[in-house]
Amino acid sequence: MNDAVPPGARTSPSTARNRQPILEVLEPRLTGGARVLEVASGAGEHAMFLAAHLPGVIWQPTDRDWEAIASISAWRAAAGPANLATPVRLDAADQHTWPKGPFDAVVCINMVHISPWAATRGLMEGAGRVLRRGGKLFLYGPYLEAQVETAASNLAFDESLKSRDPAWGLRHVADVRAEAATRGLRFAERAPMPANNLILVFEKA
Repeated sequence: MNDAVPPGARTSPSTARNRQPILEVLEPRLTGGARVLEVASGAGEHAMFLAAHLPGVIWQPTDRDWEAIASISAWRAAAGPANLATPVRLDAADQHTWPKGPFDAVVCINMVHISPWAATRGLMEGAGRVLRRGGKLFLYGPYLEAQVETAASNLAFDESLKSRDPAWGLRHVADVRAEAATRGLRFAERAPMPANNLILVFEKA
């Protein structure tokens, strides 16, 4: 992947820090030919990197923000791999915006804590509908766990998020699991990640 930022594209320093660990979790869990729907692709850097390093996977980026769609398009036009699809608008909370499945996987990076709970509820509903049986939902980000002490940095981040929007904030894993279960998504795996983040994996029954 060419890291030079093309005109019209956006960038985030956090992407460069977490993209490799995310790839290391996804790579052995995605088979060749898999159709992957990425929800809330943001600037598009993760989509570019992951699609480039998973050439056997068809990667569909999406976002609810038209500026993000423009950024993804700029990255893709400049150096997008052949398996990176044209971005489409998707609002996780609005089921009418979801594309038709089936998909083998849904990937959502750093959305759950920077959106109202309605977005997570919509994510579970949408994923439960568009995933094939046995398909997986991957959620990356910081979470709260009942039996795990929360890092001071995550507590400060949670306070910062809530000061920006009271509807935002770190979610409890138990709440996310419960919401997923209502949509036929079984909790399958918890993968610890750098900087006190997690990847939570769910599987469609």
